[in-house]
Amino acid sequence: MPSVFDVLFGMAGLLALVSLLPAAASRLNLPFSVFLAAFGLLLGVAGRLFAGVGDLGPLADFLMALRRLDLSAEAFLLIFLPVLLFETALAIEVQRLIDDLAPILLLAVVAVLFSTILVGVALWQTSPIGLVGCVLLSAIVATTDPAAVIGIFRDIGAPRRLSMLVEGESLLNDAAAIVLFSLALEIVTGGHAAHGPLAGLVAFVWNLAGGGLTGFLAGRLLCLLVTPMRNLPLSEITLTVAFAYLSYIAAEHYLGASGVVAVVATALVVASVGRTRISPETWTSLEQVWRQLGFWATSLVFVIAGMMVPPILNQVRPAEIGLLAVVIAAALGARALVLFGMLPLLTAVGLGQRVSHAYKTVILWGGLRGAVSLALAFSVTENLDVPPEIQRFVAVLATGFVLFTLFVNGTTLRPLIHLLGLDALPRVERTLRRRALALVLTNLRENVETLARDYRIDPEVAARTARTYDERLAEIDRLIAAEPELSAAERVDVGLLILVSREEELYLEHFREGIISRAIVEALTERVGWLHDGLKAQGIAGYEAEVRRAIGFSRRMLWALRLQRRLGLRGPLAKRLAARFEGLLINRMVLLELDAFTRRRLKPMLGAGTCATLTEVLARRLKLVEQALASLRLRYPNHAPVLQHQYLGRAALRREEAEYRLMRAESLISAEVLADLKRDLERRWRALDRAPDLDLGLDLPDLIARVPLFAGLGEERLAEIAHLLRMRLALPDEVLLRRGDRGGAMYFIASGSVEVVVPGYPGPVQLGAGDFFGEISLLTREPRTADVKASCYCHLLELSEPDFRHLIEHDRQLRDHILSVAGARREQRQAAIVAL
Repeated sequence: MPSVFDVLFGMAGLLALVSLLPAAASRLNLPFSVFLAAFGLLLGVAGRLFAGVGDLGPLADFLMALRRLDLSAEAFLLIFLPVLLFETALAIEVQRLIDDLAPILLLAVVAVLFSTILVGVALWQTSPIGLVGCVLLSAIVATTDPAAVIGIFRDIGAPRRLSMLVEGESLLNDAAAIVLFSLALEIVTGGHAAHGPLAGLVAFVWNLAGGGLTGFLAGRLLCLLVTPMRNLPLSEITLTVAFAYLSYIAAEHYLGASGVVAVVATALVVASVGRTRISPETWTSLEQVWRQLGFWATSLVFVIAGMMVPPILNQVRPAEIGLLAVVIAAALGARALVLFGMLPLLTAVGLGQRVSHAYKTVILWGGLRGAVSLALAFSVTENLDVPPEIQRFVAVLATGFVLFTLFVNGTTLRPLIHLLGLDALPRVERTLRRRALALVLTNLRENVETLARDYRIDPEVAARTARTYDERLAEIDRLIAAEPELSAAERVDVGLLILVSREEELYLEHFREGIISRAIVEALTERVGWLHDGLKAQGIAGYEAEVRRAIGFSRRMLWALRLQRRLGLRGPLAKRLAARFEGLLINRMVLLELDAFTRRRLKPMLGAGTCATLTEVLARRLKLVEQALASLRLRYPNHAPVLQHQYLGRAALRREEAEYRLMRAESLISAEVLADLKRDLERRWRALDRAPDLDLGLDLPDLIARVPLFAGLGEERLAEIAHLLRMRLALPDEVLLRRGDRGGAMYFIASGSVEVVVPGYPGPVQLGAGDFFGEISLLTREPRTADVKASCYCHLLELSEPDFRHLIEHDRQLRDHILSVAGARREQRQAAIVAL
């Protein structure tokens, strides 16, 4: 049992040492993870040789403190794994992960199963150990290590998609491997009676699905809890750290599911949703804190795991080197079969994007193992129920395989990527890079001359500095001239991709400034994701198809509409309409910013022709937004000015705050004055923070009064009629009646207009406020004879068929009027048919 002194001295000393290692690894051009493992091995050897040697003083005490740490495998995983997984998943672009989800799941689940079986059978055939013991080892070596893989692929600067594939795999395959390991370990220790093949399959599926569900719910709960903590960064960040461990513990120890999947799912939810829930000022700090925690965890994991290796290496026998070769060959062979045999099938059936052979080769060689595999192996050696021969077999071969992947695969990944040409930019990005560089250097060349004049630099020095830029510009112009031009379609696709990214950045920027609300930015960024998907799948046609989808009514809006019609609930509908109003106003504002961005920034890079195409695409989007806004303004004319006043007031307050901060930076005002001014700003900000309510205008007496047919009726009669009518809000382009349907109600138009399409008529018939429709079907008891569609937002009064019959039976005046209009409409239709 280590003392408090041992723990403090050992951990503080390790942190001090690992803080010096990144610079050393960079100088030696070695991946940091490999360098950490080597350093851990050296510390382990030094600890066995020099710990307790009195002449070394504090160094001997430090080495002895490290030896006494004696961390169990379970503690090792529980302390470090949640941090490693959460930090990595938090940095992942969730949209890119979704794009490649099928190949990632193939590598994370199917490849682990396949590798476990193939390596296990190969060892069973070549070693004296039974099949279950061999499967136990194969499950340990089947998982790639997130710390090793992610660290190395980031260090060597691998392409983004390649990094995403291996990072996603390494995050998720731990779960599959640990489940298989647990099942095999239970059989080895005598628990096989409790598990048949079906029970094992159920346990496997539950571990993955249960862990994912637990993590999703934990992530949503975390986002819910941080919402009221706005502008309390210490509380917000602390909560994310707590949930990294709580989600792991909840899944692993209470639900019997995968803690690994739970942590990853929690972090992915935070990465996708938390950016709009956690206060903008905190998000940057949160990322920095998690990078720091990830650095500590990665460093300590590799160093401590490396220190545990030397005792294992002392047990190696010559015969086991041959078995290690079998493990290496079988593991690589299984991985190759999945990558080159199964992965193309996903592409063939449309479940994933194509992965090139070069990427597959790097993924094959980049399947590094590390601290997770070592911890699982050490847990076997700590389990007294495992036979000693299996303990030794697992420890030696797992350790040897981990060291091989780190020191052979890890050190040769960078040369392999260079050999395959994956460290070079694709042609499109290379061309854009050169154009961007040419623009920047041209501007800098002009700025150099200006700076030289402003600071009175010697003209000869200024000319010499300017010549270096001239030489670089000449070289870039030569490279641009020598390379084939991008096609018009390529330029447009590149421009739209840039605009999609810029649009999301602008929404988040306005959210960080406090100009738009959290709910609105979530909805708008979700729609940007649709644009990205459409563009990737079908180019500009897919982009414009998703634009039309994005401008339509959301599922939440349609559900709110159903609630109002069936249950009479107005609140949800008013909330959704207000959100649509706000979203459209912000969408229009950002589209105008994108148009200016295209003319100012994209035109010099992509050319005038491409810029013209992009501005046309944006103009079509803007027209759709303006039409949707016009429909809302027509029905709710007083709401838009209130929202615009709110946005302008928020933007002005942000500018005002920036001016005060600048004055403080220039020492024009004191810190006390700044604090007082900020208190005044906060008071005014709160006054602008509440979203204005939207009045749906569904007041029944008011709507009835707008229908001329009911004018002049007494109060008692109006009250009777009001009891029969139901209020209904119709959305623009909503189909209200379909030809051929059975008539169940008729409708009075209190406000707005509808379009009636009657067969035989030369064009649609417009009905406005005061008119009614749907009565002919009720009178004749025949199917509908026309299609009716709302032209704009309409307030309708619905009268069901039973109530219609009751009304015309008891009110002769109303009956005569309805019959007169219905007769006239039938005559008009017959006349139109005869004319045709």
